[in-house]
Amino acid sequence: MPKGATDIYLVRHGESRAAIEGKLFPLLDGQGDPELSKEGRAQAIAVAEKLASLPIDAVYVTNLRRTLETAAPLCDRLGLDPIEEPDLREVHLGDWEGGLFRAKVQENDPLYQKMQDEQRWDVIPNAESSESLKKRIGSALGRIIKDNPGKLLVAVVHGGVIGHILSEAVQAQPFAFSGSDNGSISRVVSIEGKLILRAFNQTDHLHSVSSESHLPT
Repeated sequence: MPKGATDIYLVRHGESRAAIEGKLFPLLDGQGDPELSKEGRAQAIAVAEKLASLPIDAVYVTNLRRTLETAAPLCDRLGLDPIEEPDLREVHLGDWEGGLFRAKVQENDPLYQKMQDEQRWDVIPNAESSESLKKRIGSALGRIIKDNPGKLLVAVVHGGVIGHILSEAVQAQPFAFSGSDNGSISRVVSIEGKLILRAFNQTDHLHSVSSESHLPT
């Protein structure tokens, strides 16, 4: 690695529990905050087994419990306390929060189709705009990089966040990297203010763990 570069492994949290019709997930600051499912806990262990041998300097999580629960096995092995960065939380889905987004996707709702066509989250009523997403994630990532020159980091975050970071890194369309698997590992390197994409959606460590979720949660 070049001197002063920051190496960041972006882990998508493990699969969260299934949404129950008519019963929304608990909300934290207006966003769905479900716990991990049984499969998600197994994915978290697989992530720890994959990464624990690396010389990791710090592990970052968001304020949503599924990232903390995913990071826990790795942090236990490394003897590290996770560092919370709330601005890396998932895209705010507005009126489709609490698990409703999943139902709309399964129904192939016309508004979901429009969201995909326009590649903007705020097609959903009251959802977060691309401009807001870019500002808060850019600020959070900038702080982390500034605080960790020359270090190896793990950030356990969300599918929408990973997609945004990678599309910004290569100047692709906003949804170009959507759909990363639960428990997958992507990687970026920050060098002199530029992000270099090194890997996307690595899942070889999950071969023995089943998962059906490819949706933002």
